[in-house]
Amino acid sequence: MRAFGPEMPRYTELVGGVARLLAPNPSVMTGPGTNTYLFGNRQVAVIDPGPALPAHIDEIIDSAPGPVRWVLVTHTHPDHSPGAELLASRTGAELLGRPAPDGDHQDKTFHPTRVLNDGDVLETGEFRIEAIHTPGHASNHLCYRHAATNWIVTGDHVIDGSTVVIDPPDGNMGDYLDALARVRDLRPDALLPGHGERIDAPAQVIDWIIEHRLAREAKVVAALGNFPGLTTQELVPHVYQDAPEHLYPLAERSLLAHLLKLENDGRSIRSDARWSLLA
Repeated sequence: MRAFGPEMPRYTELVGGVARLLAPNPSVMTGPGTNTYLFGNRQVAVIDPGPALPAHIDEIIDSAPGPVRWVLVTHTHPDHSPGAELLASRTGAELLGRPAPDGDHQDKTFHPTRVLNDGDVLETGEFRIEAIHTPGHASNHLCYRHAATNWIVTGDHVIDGSTVVIDPPDGNMGDYLDALARVRDLRPDALLPGHGERIDAPAQVIDWIIEHRLAREAKVVAALGNFPGLTTQELVPHVYQDAPEHLYPLAERSLLAHLLKLENDGRSIRSDARWSLLA
């Protein structure tokens, strides 16, 4: 589902006091790997330490120009947050974020010492980071705005080069579209995604994602009109003609998210797991 560019460097200083370290977990879902971000020089905040890989945790500590005092996570999917507990145990850092919701594919090891709500701030003499609650890809998803640069760390809310899976019941397509518009309206100067390179045209990229999702929704509506009474599995080939068959199981999850949004909007109805347009 992700079309990333050339291989990324392991460590990149993006600007003074802001660096990116690439976790060694490349895959079809993570692209080149998960981006870990480091903010500060005298005291360091780490965002998304990634999977609990001891070598990566060592590299975070070695790359940090000062002691790691805070570990923040965008959300508790297994490629973003499991390293938090290990990093905190090594450094004594405070854990910040939101607890894992119920359901599969959640990192239940993450227990924040400080639960962040929308608008909460971590401020030091070197930087100010504001939490932005952006549900959709995950109900507990947070983005983080770095005030000095007006850059936003987006986790899996916006990634470089592709779209993300919205997987119900925790994933919610309506919430996702609303949160995308909110981040766009904050007018960031750049986005620091959880996967891929820095995004320097935020409004253009976010508008493309919204347009892509709405175009997919239109395909769902057309398929329901032409083939009423199908299951999600049966609908996938009619809605995702552009996706290879081996990705159909992932596409089916986002298809369900579209159907649930249409149901919430009063435009679709289901009976015994079969979907139709609401007359």
